Amino acid sequence: MAGAAATPQSVADLSGPQADWTRVHGLRCELAVELAVPGVKVRDLMSMRSGTVINSRWQLSADVPLRVNGELIAWSEFEVVGKKLAVRITELA
Repeated sequence: MAGAAATPQSVADLSGPQADWTRVHGLRCELAVELAVPGVKVRDLMSMRSGTVINSRWQLSADVPLRVNGELIAWSEFEVVGKKLAVRITELA
């Protein structure tokens, strides 16, 4: 559903095959949205401050990879929600 915020299900809401996932709900994972920015140098990173804008060659319509613990799980796009930058999943990998 477009525009709806995703809310995680509570463990109590799970039944059937989803109940098998209750054992791993508390495990930490690393979520990464990868956006290639060629030509950035260490000195550029060192001079970054809050509000710094980095130009990329990524096209607005191009999906970006979404990885969990290094494993590609989906393709996504950036979206502005209020004053925050969000990621919308467009296709599962």
